[in-house]
Amino acid sequence: MPCSCSHQNTESLSMPDKTQMIQINGTNGLNAAKSNGINGANGANGHPSEAQRRNPYAPRASDFLSNISNFSIIESTLREGEQFANAFFDTKTKIAIAKALDAFGVEYIELTSPAASEQSRADCEAICKLGLKAKILTHIRCHMDDARIAVETGVDGVDVVIGTSSFLREFSHGKDMTYITKTAIEVITFVKSKGIEVRFSSEDSFRSDLVDLLSIYQTVDKVGVNRVGIADTVGCANPRQVYDLVRTLRGVVGCDIEIHLHNDTGMAIANAYCALEAGATHIDTSVLGIGERVGITPLGGLVACLYAANPEYVKAKYNLPMLREIENLVAEAVEVNVPFMNPITGYCAFTHKAGIHAKAILNNPSTYEILKPEDFGLTRYVSIGHRLTGWNAVKSRVEQLGLNLTDDEVKDATAKIKELADVRTQSMDDVDSLLRIYHSGIQSGELAVGQKEALDRLLQQHHETSRERQQLGDVAAAA
Repeated sequence: MPCSCSHQNTESLSMPDKTQMIQINGTNGLNAAKSNGINGANGANGHPSEAQRRNPYAPRASDFLSNISNFSIIESTLREGEQFANAFFDTKTKIAIAKALDAFGVEYIELTSPAASEQSRADCEAICKLGLKAKILTHIRCHMDDARIAVETGVDGVDVVIGTSSFLREFSHGKDMTYITKTAIEVITFVKSKGIEVRFSSEDSFRSDLVDLLSIYQTVDKVGVNRVGIADTVGCANPRQVYDLVRTLRGVVGCDIEIHLHNDTGMAIANAYCALEAGATHIDTSVLGIGERVGITPLGGLVACLYAANPEYVKAKYNLPMLREIENLVAEAVEVNVPFMNPITGYCAFTHKAGIHAKAILNNPSTYEILKPEDFGLTRYVSIGHRLTGWNAVKSRVEQLGLNLTDDEVKDATAKIKELADVRTQSMDDVDSLLRIYHSGIQSGELAVGQKEALDRLLQQHHETSRERQQLGDVAAAA
């Protein structure tokens, strides 16, 4: 019977600007504490240690199989990512992406099979000659013809895959488990004889028979593979199913365990995290998650998730400020925008709007941030030109502008901003102009707290003066 998935399918932006936001500098005073792996995360008698209290997302000592703080990323943008509907990477683009991923610090870069086309083979050879720190892998079918081509390209490793579910055995390659096992042994033995790293993966693992899976994994482990791979090819698995299968496999094989997770049901990041908790060692990712259909575990999302668990480990492991550059590079190459809700690099990732949130963020960013933007070379913002704004956020902007207003005066000015924002959102220029006019009125004695009509008059005068200047400028330009 199939091992995990409960459901089986038998059927074979333009970016807004930040004109209403203020940049907030500072650090997360109470953000996640330094953690060294899972050791010492729990105190005596099972009570949380000081580190656990400061970072409730940190791994616990009870997670004795967990690799949350001991994992490797196999970055598959140049293999899985090529299967994205919009993707076409020429050699120059492939090299740029490979270099960027290497600068970020991924441990492995996986490339399209050189057996796919002559250009794929040439690109594979070119990237192998770059001298990158990352190991270069290529992904091939479990077939000797593919293996012979792959080992001649200069790759550091070969990732072998074949479908093991009843669906793929019947409707894809048409082979039985006896044939699959025999061919896997032949291909693995050949690749190993060339002194090259080798991984064997089943395809559609979560709809494969559990006995079949464990049997072939045990067999290839004895042959000497470096890793076995689990693939949620159709994105049907949930975190509990992933944890159970990886944990079971961890008790069966001694080699490393890689996992490849599609995101059809939005579970890829959560499933990747659970796989590491259960003892997986390697996670496949792609930049922005691009790949077949809706893609796989996104590099940035996974990094965000693992950073929350152990920020110091992730900061030491990867060049985090490179993430935005990599995502922009790939987004441009496949002609998509980085989503506004993208973890870390999305337009709104470190933007705070509600008044209660803004006040807390200004006092201590850790109140509403689990990620520190400065660790990623980014900046947090507080949006203030809207009806939900609070006077603490406005006060921060008053101080940035060097204006001298009391708290009562700031609250009075905030009330006017909210009134105007009920009609339309106010840009930062709108807010700054209002605050300067308010400050000028207070200093000249033309305005006091609560004098709404006086403030309206000053604003009207400013608008009329601005229009006159604009008209004079238009006349001068025409002349």
